Amino acid sequence: MRDIGTFRDPAARARYDAAYDLAMSRCPVPDEVLDVGTEHGTTRVYRFGEGDAPPLVLLPGMAATSASFAELLPALAGTGPVYTVDTLGEPGRSVQRKPITGHADRARCLDDVFAELSFGEVHLAGGSTGGWHCVNQAVHLPGRLASISLLDPTTVTAPFSRGVLALGLLCAVVRTEGMLRWLVHRTTGGDSLDRPDVRLVLAGIREYRPRVPFQTCPSEERLRAMRMPVLAVFAGRSGVHDAQLAARRLREFVPHADVEVRPGLTHGFAFGPGELGHFAARVLTFTGRRTTTVDGPGPAKSG
Repeated sequence: MRDIGTFRDPAARARYDAAYDLAMSRCPVPDEVLDVGTEHGTTRVYRFGEGDAPPLVLLPGMAATSASFAELLPALAGTGPVYTVDTLGEPGRSVQRKPITGHADRARCLDDVFAELSFGEVHLAGGSTGGWHCVNQAVHLPGRLASISLLDPTTVTAPFSRGVLALGLLCAVVRTEGMLRWLVHRTTGGDSLDRPDVRLVLAGIREYRPRVPFQTCPSEERLRAMRMPVLAVFAGRSGVHDAQLAARRLREFVPHADVEVRPGLTHGFAFGPGELGHFAARVLTFTGRRTTTVDGPGPAKSG
């Protein structure tokens, strides 16, 4: 990759910024807004909550931003500091200034943020492509990771489905409202275009030209070498990959991983309101922030 990601033109940036502000208005007011300078550019980071617990860092899906965690933050930020990241090289408020040339570079971008923020150990969590970023970090620069929690992670142990890849390529060329609605329905299992965070993802697809290496599955050898605690919750009705296959391979390659498949859930629960409660509860228990968990749609409650 010899180029850097940028908006198509100033008007595209203005349209995107309006969608971004609307989507972020659904989040709690952050306790801190940080623009962290690193070798590859400036990364936008938001902090929610306070305390002495090791930070929990949330990584969004492809073309998504911190706004995608609006429904998760109230449950998580009351238990300690939570940081959300707009991934460098993708649409959002981060600004790329140097080419990102490989998957190791993508891990370095995030590790540089942790270093600048003086993080010792980090609990990393991500949904969809954010889950891939967690594993990519664990593969290339695991030193700061206390644990990783994955929400229907893509291209970790199973590739994208061919249908989703073809549709994504088509939508990159034909950006009509109807085509984008079809993409949302195919990937999330429903029509959620009325949600500002989903509209923001689509605005990113329309208005931003990313220049980052495409995500691919790490090798079995690299996955088997991971040693930190791993939690993975897969959506049994995911439309973007074979979740059963992905879960089965993760159990095989990372035997110590805590792997769950939620049979009735679609990939869209990465954006959904109530369905995120189960994942929030699992993460809080897994990272030691709470000692009880629930099976229902609401967040965990202190015991």
